[in-house]
Amino acid sequence: MGPTMESTRADRWLWAIRLYKTRAAAADACKAGHVSINGKKAKPAAQVRVGDRLEARVNQRQRIVEVLRVIESRVGAPIAVECYADHSPPPDPRPSAAALAGSRDRGAGRPTKKDRREMERLRRLR
Repeated sequence: MGPTMESTRADRWLWAIRLYKTRAAAADACKAGHVSINGKKAKPAAQVRVGDRLEARVNQRQRIVEVLRVIESRVGAPIAVECYADHSPPPDPRPSAAALAGSRDRGAGRPTKKDRREMERLRRLR
């Protein structure tokens, strides 16, 4: 990588470290108020510097990251992980699909339409 930068845009940094899949998604999250820098709501163009603490709502999960290195372009996942320290609480344990759906006895016959709908709903949760 080139010379170390002092600061960059919040949406660009969140996208570069792979917290959001697209820069547009990162900008939308900032606009919606799902991102804060050092406890203050952040606009997409807010400047991110080393030592800042970002809190972001990503896929119904609160992520808390500390900036260790400022990058502007998207990099590989192993390099991206080195650019921040993750202080996020662990995700809530999700019950397994088999536990939710229950198990069917062998030879119990074909699942009913209601059973199939429930199995499909559980597959989408994964």
